[in-house]
Amino acid sequence: MLPRFSLLKGIYRSDVSVGRFLCVLVLSGISFGLYKGIQDNYLAEIVHIDAFERGIVEFFREIPGLLVVLILAGMYRFTEGRIFKIGVALMAAGLMGLLAAGTGKFIVVLFMVIFSTGEHIIMPVRTTLSLDLAEKNRGGASLGITTALGQGGNIAGFLIVTAAFFVFSRTGFGRPGSGEGTARFKIIFAAAAALMTAATLIVLALRESELKVKRRRFYFARKFFKYYMLEVFYGARKQIFITFAPYVLILNYGADTSVISMLLALSAVFGAVISPFMGKLIDRAGYKIIMVTDTLLLIVVCFFYGFSHIIFPMHIAFYVVCVNYILDAIISLASMASNVYVQDIASSQEEITATLSTGISVNHVISIFIALAGGLIWKLAGVELLFSISAFLGLCNTLYAATIQPEKERLQAKAKQPIMEVK
Repeated sequence: MLPRFSLLKGIYRSDVSVGRFLCVLVLSGISFGLYKGIQDNYLAEIVHIDAFERGIVEFFREIPGLLVVLILAGMYRFTEGRIFKIGVALMAAGLMGLLAAGTGKFIVVLFMVIFSTGEHIIMPVRTTLSLDLAEKNRGGASLGITTALGQGGNIAGFLIVTAAFFVFSRTGFGRPGSGEGTARFKIIFAAAAALMTAATLIVLALRESELKVKRRRFYFARKFFKYYMLEVFYGARKQIFITFAPYVLILNYGADTSVISMLLALSAVFGAVISPFMGKLIDRAGYKIIMVTDTLLLIVVCFFYGFSHIIFPMHIAFYVVCVNYILDAIISLASMASNVYVQDIASSQEEITATLSTGISVNHVISIFIALAGGLIWKLAGVELLFSISAFLGLCNTLYAATIQPEKERLQAKAKQPIMEVK
């Protein structure tokens, strides 16, 4: 039954145990924050992954994102609730593997891929369930609550990592050459695995009838072609930052785990605070204007990320790059505009969900190859060229977004038929 929280009153259906679902989001959010907070430093300091190899790691880690539409198609007989359970369990298995396994490159990447598979499976499903559990016409409020809980959990995880590694550095635990360097990361992996296991146990207790949502097996429509192309451009430039921005700070500026996790926490805080205003801005200015202008700002961010060490002294360049790291996270919020674009030309909520699921895979088509090529570009030509390419991709995104004609496309969409649809 619905928990006795006035905040949730009237938002969620009274016939479901929504409290358990929300609890899973909080626990998994904290767990993800712990994992993400140490991921890049663990790879660089313990597994000894260099910039070129980081691209290779990301190539394999993002393959589940590329295949998610096929993975979900293979589970078309399952309810969204059962798929959600499988996704959470896979994330728990990945964390348990990282905790128990050694630090060999192959085994670490293997369990990262398992975790990533679960993560990508639940991405579209979590949104669908949030909408389905809500009362009629309260889907937006439900998404606001579930997003806030997930982001709040992430922030808590990032701050825990920051505090833990601050204590480790002050006490000397895990200092280089002490033999304890791996132990400090394993402590965080243990906490993350415990929380994700708890989330798995809770989600398994949910009845299938509470999480049953009708879904399509596969959907690809001609009228969403521009959305798919925008996802290709966005996925390319996004992947460069996700994969290599932390590595610039770690390898070029010596940023430790507490610094990276603090930047992640600040980015998440700004995201939580600014995202409602960004949503209102998209509604007022229109999604086309937002999609055109956000990547123009990205060009400035890319410039300072790639050339700060040339323009400024290293100690100043470090702070400039840190600020740019947070700015990129804020700019990325504008990606919500493409979701509004889908909603504008879609004919049903089911079509929106199916299209966003397909968009995740389309996004990753280019992402995995950009990750692979990015490491090679950094190795052969330097970080300057890498972020110059990111700026160019952002410019391409801007020019393509400028071709959108909202009113015309909305009318044309009614006559468009799917290219491929399997129910």
